[in-house]
Amino acid sequence: MKHNLHVHSHISHKMEFLIIASLLLSYILIRATFSVLGVGRTRNLPPGPTWRPIIGNLQLLGDQPHESLAKLAQIHGPIMSLKLGHITTVVISSRTAAKQVLQKQDIAFSARHAPDAVHACNHAGHSVAWLPVCTEWRTLRRILNSNIFSNKSLEANQHLRSQKVEELIAYCRKASLSNDYVDIGRAAFRTSLNLLSNTIFSKDVINPYEDSGKEFKDAIGKIMEDAAKPNLVDFFPVLKKIDPQGIRRRMTCNMKKVLEIFDELIEERLRTGKFEQDDVLDVCLKFIQDNPNEINHTHIKSLVLDLFAAGTDTTSTTLEWAMAELLHNPHTLTKAKEELEEVVGKGKIVKEDDVLRLPYLSCVVKEALRLHPPAPLLLPRRVDKQVQLNGYTIPEGTQVLVNAWAIGRDPTIWDDSLEFKPERFLESMLDVRGQDFDLIPFGAGRRICPGLPLATRMVPIMLGSLLNNFDWNLDPKIKHETLDMTAKFGITLTKAKPLCVVPALIK
Repeated sequence: MKHNLHVHSHISHKMEFLIIASLLLSYILIRATFSVLGVGRTRNLPPGPTWRPIIGNLQLLGDQPHESLAKLAQIHGPIMSLKLGHITTVVISSRTAAKQVLQKQDIAFSARHAPDAVHACNHAGHSVAWLPVCTEWRTLRRILNSNIFSNKSLEANQHLRSQKVEELIAYCRKASLSNDYVDIGRAAFRTSLNLLSNTIFSKDVINPYEDSGKEFKDAIGKIMEDAAKPNLVDFFPVLKKIDPQGIRRRMTCNMKKVLEIFDELIEERLRTGKFEQDDVLDVCLKFIQDNPNEINHTHIKSLVLDLFAAGTDTTSTTLEWAMAELLHNPHTLTKAKEELEEVVGKGKIVKEDDVLRLPYLSCVVKEALRLHPPAPLLLPRRVDKQVQLNGYTIPEGTQVLVNAWAIGRDPTIWDDSLEFKPERFLESMLDVRGQDFDLIPFGAGRRICPGLPLATRMVPIMLGSLLNNFDWNLDPKIKHETLDMTAKFGITLTKAKPLCVVPALIK
């Protein structure tokens, strides 16, 4: 009997596979026919490369899509259309076009094109990063802007940031005594993770340099890793149920681990019945208590996950690129260290009040963000209703990518656009806060990154403190001018080869 059940189960799975394969083959043949005949193409789309049957223009992306799209834009123009598998995509590659999309026609381009991975555990349905502009989204943004990233809240948490920077310096000091290298990106990631856990929960979720909280740290890392992987489902939605690369399954598993930890922390706080920590969790729970019909605990867990996902990688990546560029260009490193010694005093930790008196350090951070924006294509947007853009027709359902990387390296905007020259900002009023479309590493408009105020505070004090307390030595086999500056594309633009350097205490 058991054998028969096993046989029937095997046959059932085989039949299911054959049905799915047949449907997929039929879909591909229909799409191929339509592509050849030009059926379904919208007239007056922006110019772009010729589509191939089935794959569209996927073969043109390569492993560095931001670079490939920048090169294609030089041929087809700053507003360019492609077919990425089944998805019509428009790529914006100039400051003028970016201003149109992100500011002047912001409402028309404000929806999100959410990758399949972020639909795990219905995260996209509750996340401030992926929700459309709606009542829930406005409520979550209001909580972020008014309570978490407001000047008042950031000032109140300044001691936490100082504490975490001191822990980072202590870790590097220990490495210097044993002549060990420090993986700058990893160390910065751990520092950012624990800063956020203290800001949100008033406690360390992990011990940043030991195994305590390893499950949480690993789960967050795996979520970021899978979210960054190219996913066939995003180009061919018909594959959604099959999940051929297993990305949705892994995301679901790791998100469940993280969300269960959040559940425990929320339940612990609710059991006490007291909201005395005045941290992010208190703010959110008080809001739900006073406004029970607007959002619920599921929204809060997704919001916290967004904060961890966005606030760790972007900060650590920017810091690593800034350090790498300084080591790659020793004259800029010398200038930065001289300014720190003169203003702060050699061997001291940089405070937030110091940053206003450190213009060259601020220019270093801006220049790192210009050349290496954390999200090179920002987060994808979607057009929910057909819209006109500079005389072109952008059809409903189109994915819209803004190539912030290309704009930051546009030679018509920037002199010596590929060189690391912090000095270019000394006499410039350009900023990264979304008003100057020459420099939009955090985006602009209503969907600008809400964590921008925290990032612009955290990166300078981490970078300044690392520079002011240590001399940093590359592997003797590597010269400054030959330091590998290759990037690895993902949701964030990381260094392909991690920056591992040995700190020496400044005497």
